[in-house]
Amino acid sequence: MFDSIYSSPVTTSEFFLMTAVAVISGFIYAWIMSLRIRSTKRFFIVTALIPFVVAAVITFVNGNIGAGVAVGGAFSLIRFRSAQGSSDEIAAILIAMGSGIAFGMGYLGYGVLILVLLSVLYMVISLLPIFEHKSMATDKLLRITIPESLDYYDVFNDTFTHYLSFYESVGVKTTGMGSMFRLSFKVRMKEPKEEKAFIDELRTMNGNLEIALLPYADVQNQL
Repeated sequence: MFDSIYSSPVTTSEFFLMTAVAVISGFIYAWIMSLRIRSTKRFFIVTALIPFVVAAVITFVNGNIGAGVAVGGAFSLIRFRSAQGSSDEIAAILIAMGSGIAFGMGYLGYGVLILVLLSVLYMVISLLPIFEHKSMATDKLLRITIPESLDYYDVFNDTFTHYLSFYESVGVKTTGMGSMFRLSFKVRMKEPKEEKAFIDELRTMNGNLEIALLPYADVQNQL
């Protein structure tokens, strides 16, 4: 079961057997991961197909160092055409690629084991109350847009001290063709029910420009 099915050279029947196992197990793996990861339908379709795609590449390279280097360079270009993903999405893709390497070398049993075992392990660990920081559930990302004429260094300090138990600047960027600044803060409310009053007070200070208060854990990878 855990021996390679490939002979030298790879036969058509061996390749199609690998294809069937890789595609079927890939879709089962994507379905399991979709139970815990919040992402788009397209992401899970791509994740389901990655094991076969990687396996096909490994099969065709088949020890050719020159072809391997060329394929590695081609795959590296994908990084510059893709939006940054969350840690969950990156983990799902890496697991799928790892199984694809096993499939591509003919080790179907190991490929299926990697997909099933790691997806179940991911589910179990994500359900256990470990590696969790309770404060992260209440942390928010505050984004405030201000006109370029406003000195933002300490203008919000009094308001922050009144409403927040913790705040930290995590970034500043220009927007609106340089006519405005967008400030980002990691914040924690003293009283969650005062969120509207907090935003209303900020609006009087930034000229009623855009203000966003978002769950920090969901958007920190976009900073």
